[in-house]
This record gives sequence, C-alpha cells and structure tokens, in this order.
Amino acid sequence: AKMDLIRLANRNAREEVERATTREERQNKLLEALARMLGMEEPPRRMESYDISNTGGEDIVASMVVFQGSRPAKDRYRRFRIKSLEGRPDDYASMEEVLTRRLQRYMEEDKKFMPLPDVFLIDGGEQHAKVAQRVVEHFSLAIPVFGMVKDDRHRTRALVTPQGREIGIQNYQAVFALIGRIQEETHRFAITYNRQSHGKSVRGSTL
Repeated sequence: AKMDLIRLANRNAREEVERATTREERQNKLLEALARMLGMEEPPRRMESYDISNTGGEDIVASMVVFQGSRPAKDRYRRFRIKSLEGRPDDYASMEEVLTRRLQRYMEEDKKFMPLPDVFLIDGGEQHAKVAQRVVEHFSLAIPVFGMVKDDRHRTRALVTPQGREIGIQNYQAVFALIGRIQEETHRFAITYNRQSHGKSVRGSTL
C-alpha cells in the first residue's frame, strides 16, 4: 500500500512538472511572437497598460494594470485620480498626467512603481500613443509605446505606434487574445474605480 502511494505521488509530481513546463513554454513562445511583431529585441516580461475613465467630465480617473508575462499581477495595479483638469474631460491631458506621475514616482525610487515596464500599452489610438511617447522621452527613457485600437464594436483590432503604423495582430490568435485580455482588464479596472469614486462624490454632495 505504501509503495502504491509512492508510485502515485511520483506520477502526480511528474505530470505536474510536465504541465508546468508546457505552460511556461507556451508563454515563452507567445511573448517571443509578440516581441517579433512589435520589433522588440527581447520578449516583454512586464507590460503596463493604461486607460482613462470619466463620468460626464467629473471624477476623471485612470488605471494602471500590470501583466507579468501573460498573467495579470494584480498586486501591482495602481489607480490615479486626475488632478489637473478640474472636471474638464481631456483624455490626452489625463494620459499625460498619469504617465508623468508614474514615471516621476519611479525617478523618486518609490518601490511601488518599480521596476519600469518593458512596454507601455495605451488604450486608444495614435494620438494617445504620441502623448505617452512624449512623456517617456521627457524622462529620457527608452520604453516602447503602443496604442491598443478598438473596432466599431469596441473590440481589440490592432496595435498602433506613435508614428501611426498599425500592427495587425488578428492573424496570431494567441497574441490577439492576450492583447484583448489586457485591454479589457485595464478598462474593467478603470471603470470599477470610476464607479467607486463617483459613488463617493454623489454621497458627499448637497443632494
């Protein structure tokens, strides 16, 4: 009976190692494919994604979502309340403020904002990517920036560079699914924070 238990434990351990190896290999191939598509020399191990959410010009907030490899690192997520616009909705100015604050915190050696990502993924198109690129260059950093473009049905369609070059991702299903998952998670996190923030504002109003 004890030998049977040992054999069973050995088999379970072997199968678990095989599953883990296969999972890691799949992730490595996925990230290598993404790197080739983006023209990066190394696969991105840490990716940061940003989205802006507002309610009628009020309660403007932003989300920072982090993926380690192909998996979300929820303990690294960060939330921002936009301070500089005073209720004036402006996605570009909001994105500039958020990324400026994020990189400034890194420069100040705030451990909550370390390390830097291998790539920035911005919810939006060419103009959003341009704003992000300008902030990165202001800090004399060399971090690739790409916008995540949606189609008419608000589904991920492509990536775009700050120079306006679109990178089709739909032909590689695994990459397409990963970018879609990152974009949806970033949007979800931003919307959740926006609703929480808006709820507090309503409860605190004269009404």
